[in-house]
Amino acid sequence: MDETSGTRQAVRAYVDTTERRDWEGLGALLTEDVVYEMPQTRERIRGKAAFLRFNMEYPGDWHLELRRVVADGRHAAAWIDARVGAGHQDACVWFETSEQGLISRIVDYWPEPYDPPSGREHLVERW
Repeated sequence: MDETSGTRQAVRAYVDTTERRDWEGLGALLTEDVVYEMPQTRERIRGKAAFLRFNMEYPGDWHLELRRVVADGRHAAAWIDARVGAGHQDACVWFETSEQGLISRIVDYWPEPYDPPSGREHLVERW
């Protein structure tokens, strides 16, 4: 499999394992030093353990559906339909992968900036 196909496959697996709450499967897709950023809240999470915990503790009945993924080499962009309860938003997520094909960086863009919910300060740094 070429690098672009591997990156596309990693993004599809990321959305699938996250939607299924398969935290072990999601962890297998990530580098130990993965960085996750949300520019709209100016939050950054460093490391696999913190990122997995962030997702495990994320409140609400949320669901993800991959609409489209475009990849080039070790970079990809995904259009994701995100739902929390009856609410719906489109997200654009950028991914970078390591030389080993693991996800090393995720930048999650949402339509509007917002203040981060309380209770996750132990996992994030603000900029």
